[in-house]
Amino acid sequence: MATIFSKIIDREIPAYIVAEDDQYIAFLDINPLKQGHSLVVPKKEVDYVFDLDHQSLAGLFSFSKRVAKAIESVIDCNRIGVAVMGLEVPHAHVHLIPINNMDDMNFANMKLSFGKEEMEAVASKIRQTFR
Repeated sequence: MATIFSKIIDREIPAYIVAEDDQYIAFLDINPLKQGHSLVVPKKEVDYVFDLDHQSLAGLFSFSKRVAKAIESVIDCNRIGVAVMGLEVPHAHVHLIPINNMDDMNFANMKLSFGKEEMEAVASKIRQTFR
C-alpha cells in the first residue's frame, strides 16, 4: 500500500511542493512546528532512512541542503534544524525546520496552522529561490 508521501509524489493528493527533481521531492509540512517547516522525501518508497542505499542517502542529504538554503533565504531564522525520526510515516524523510533556539525543534510543541493562501505564498517563495 502506498504511503501518503507516495500519493503526494504521484499527485494523488495535493501538497505545497517547494522543490523537486527526478529522485527527491520537498513539500511544506501541513502540521508545522514553524513556518517553512518542510519534509524532504526520496521518490523511491523505502521505510527506514538507513535502509536507503549509500547513493540515495547521500543524495537525500545533498538535496535537503539545497532545500534548507532556499528556506533560509525566505524565512527569518538563525538556521535550519534537521530531524530524522521516521516513525510517523513509513517512508524515509527528513524534517527541515527554521529555528532560532533548541525549543523550536521540540515535536511535543503545539503544531501551527496556516491558511491555504499563506502556505501557497511560502511554498512559492521557497520554490523561486531553490537552486
